Amino acid sequence: MGFTPLAGTRAPVRVWADPYAIEPQAAKQLRNIGALPWVQGVAVMPDVHFGKGATVGSVIAMRQAVSPAAVGVDIGCGMSAVRTSLTAADLPDDLAGLRSAIEATIPVGFTQRDDSVDTRRIRGLEQAGWDDFWGRFAGLDRRVAQLETRARRQLGTLGGGNHFIEVCLEQGGADEGRVWLMLHSGSRNIGKELAERHIGVARGLPHNADLPDRDLAVFLTGTPQMDAYRRDLWWAQEYARRNRAVMLALLCGVVREQFPQVTYDESISCHHNYVSEESYDGVDVLVTRKGAIRAGRGDLGIIPGSMGTGSYIVRGRGNPDAYCSASHGAGRRMSRAQAKRTFSTEDLAAQTAGVECRKDAGVVDEIPGAYKDITEVMAQQEDLVEVVAHLKQVVCVKG
Repeated sequence: MGFTPLAGTRAPVRVWADPYAIEPQAAKQLRNIGALPWVQGVAVMPDVHFGKGATVGSVIAMRQAVSPAAVGVDIGCGMSAVRTSLTAADLPDDLAGLRSAIEATIPVGFTQRDDSVDTRRIRGLEQAGWDDFWGRFAGLDRRVAQLETRARRQLGTLGGGNHFIEVCLEQGGADEGRVWLMLHSGSRNIGKELAERHIGVARGLPHNADLPDRDLAVFLTGTPQMDAYRRDLWWAQEYARRNRAVMLALLCGVVREQFPQVTYDESISCHHNYVSEESYDGVDVLVTRKGAIRAGRGDLGIIPGSMGTGSYIVRGRGNPDAYCSASHGAGRRMSRAQAKRTFSTEDLAAQTAGVECRKDAGVVDEIPGAYKDITEVMAQQEDLVEVVAHLKQVVCVKG
């Protein structure tokens, strides 16, 4: 498809979506971002929608600066997936037992563990670096010092909102019916606490006084505030990655208990709320992806739809116009409040037919109808990624 330039911005803003379909609030946000003096350019993904400060589905390249709101408060939120040796024929007709076993093993929603998980006893979990990782907690912002116990107890827990765990079946091709395991989660409460504290600090800095949106406040390279943010940011991104790794290993264990013959391929993991140091056209930039994955040439990524429509495993094409990025999912087409006003539990049951999942009022805001059409989103980014596998969930665990 290629991109469409968004008119009226200082820095180039390239849009992989119908510009006329972007909600006015989101378009205003994008123009505000494009006006910032530190911005090298912006790539707008087809799942774009309004967010706090920076637009969800935006990739922002800045020179010597970074905006913590352009990362989001769930630092390091992302996806993990692994293909199994199982096929649909191995699964029972009734998947309620598998769903219950997953929910009994991995806490969901706002739940935390009674004690921290013993990572040394989890089969298949990478054991390197745990002592160093937790040893760095003491160096984080002093205002979160009292949260270490909570952070330890939330490691290996899902969270709520749009976070999920799924058992999926591959659609079409030589591996039709192959079973995949997939999950979506981030840095839990500790990432949120760190993000909100740094966003507050950035708002008070003098160079941010005249911004069109105070939520777009930035830190500048070479300042103590930037150094402090980067220290906490890298740690939170690692927490999110390790959190998903723990859950994926636990999930593999649940499946192994029910299907002892199972084997697993190498897992795939990708952030979609994070910062990366990259270079384009000889310019070193800090790239923030808020609702976007890295899609460098050959990079494997995961693009989910909703709890009833399926997901895609993709391989990046390395398109530099998009800062080697792609969408992080279907993207919401209506707010959670609007979804609750629009849809009923009967609608939810109909739109998730064939999926073993919650179908109660507590997850109506996650109904597939509240999201954009994932097939259209994929069609709009054919120059960003190629599809490796199309998956359809048969079990979905929500927070």
